[in-house]
Parts: sequence; C-alpha cells; structure tokens
Amino acid sequence: MTNTDTPPARPRRGYLNPQFVLMVSFWTTTICIVVAVVASILAIWEYTGSDVLWRTVATCAVIGGGTVSFTVLNGLFADAGR
Repeated sequence: MTNTDTPPARPRRGYLNPQFVLMVSFWTTTICIVVAVVASILAIWEYTGSDVLWRTVATCAVIGGGTVSFTVLNGLFADAGR
C-alpha cells in the first residue's frame, strides 16, 4: 500500500538556486580574503599607506559580509518554501 496523502518532494529552492548562490558566495568571499591579504602585505612592506590598507580591508569586509548574509537569507527562504 502507498500513502497518497503525502505530496511529492520538491527540490530545495530559495529565491535563487541555493547551489548557485553558495558557489558565488564562496568565490566572492575568497576573492575578498585574497585582496585583503595582498593589501596587508603591501602595507607591511610600505608599498601602500595604511590609509589604503584600512579602506581595502573595510571594503572587502562589507562585500564579503553582504554576500554571506544574502546566502543565509536565501537558504532561509529555501526552507520556508517547502
């Protein structure tokens, strides 16, 4: 006997495809980390000033944080859409 009361399982979907959002988030955050590390090394070796360092690190933190936040929110909508 089969239970006909249970609807078929739908694939997990957020506002956008969660796998795609996760991939973009990973690469964006990775690029931000690499840029911040390179800016820090350049500041340590005095190729750039500390002013450039803090602006670069702050920009990378904002972009990376926003990307991660969007990924989390998209995942919440994926769970709510079930």
